[in-house]
Amino acid sequence: MTVAPAAAKAALLQVEAIARRLVGRAALAEVCRFLEASFPHYDWVGVYRLDGRELVLEAYAGPAATEHTRIPVDRGLCGRAARDGVTVIVDDVRASTEYLACFLSTRSEIVVPVLAEGRVVGEIDIDSDRTAGFDSTDRALLEEVGARVSACVVAAAGGPPA
Repeated sequence: MTVAPAAAKAALLQVEAIARRLVGRAALAEVCRFLEASFPHYDWVGVYRLDGRELVLEAYAGPAATEHTRIPVDRGLCGRAARDGVTVIVDDVRASTEYLACFLSTRSEIVVPVLAEGRVVGEIDIDSDRTAGFDSTDRALLEEVGARVSACVVAAAGGPPA
């Protein structure tokens, strides 16, 4: 899918407003709800916080909870994004040996690291029920969202990154 420039601009303004109004987990939960409701191809949206060598789910929006509330950084697509500090897009999760299955309906995934002071502090994880559900416009939008919510991820951990 393609995120139109006007939709991306409006979304970033809304994310900024949420981050100014709310703190920590409350802000992250609202951002997840907003993204999942605003972009039809975002079927599940979660934000994980890096805690040592594990990713901890702080907030999500979607039809169901995931069993993957804690993910070691040496496992899965989420772990790779955290380890490497780069966005990971997988067009067909069924063809990926790294994919940690959450939902039978998921066909593609994007994982965007969230950075604070140049270090990975968390990530945004989004599933789509469509094959090849994400493209460079999703990447650009979500990397900007990550920059705008990094302070919220740090606040959810109780302070600045270690």
